[in-house]
Amino acid sequence: MLRVLKVIGNEFLCCTTSRRQHRLLATAGPIIGSTSIEPSSSARNLGVFIDSDLSMETHVKRTVSRCFSTLRQLRSIRRQEPTAVFQSLIVALVLSRLDYCNSVLAGLPTNVLRRLQSVQNAAARLTFGFGSSEHITDALATR
Repeated sequence: MLRVLKVIGNEFLCCTTSRRQHRLLATAGPIIGSTSIEPSSSARNLGVFIDSDLSMETHVKRTVSRCFSTLRQLRSIRRQEPTAVFQSLIVALVLSRLDYCNSVLAGLPTNVLRRLQSVQNAAARLTFGFGSSEHITDALATR
């Protein structure tokens, strides 16, 4: 079953299972008037990137990339801010981004969710001052 999900400008997105991806239009899309509409591999709606096979890989990759970028920036000011302020920054700038629309991630494979978990672990390490090789799970359980 093919379904057009969204048309933006000169692109459209067809959603189907990964097994049926080969049935999608591979090269050129329909022509409306004098404009050719091209197929896209993902579309963004309300800040959530939806892949044509609904794997949410693009959304997870972009979310993880943005969160790690923010964590790198926050690392430079860690020593200058009080702990409570720094924790608030982590929650506001990183964890809120992980939580946004996370219900669309329900049922995804563990390897995809593991990337998001690595962001949470890195945020906890930065907050508590742990090194990258130290395990964070025991520290979080005792706090």
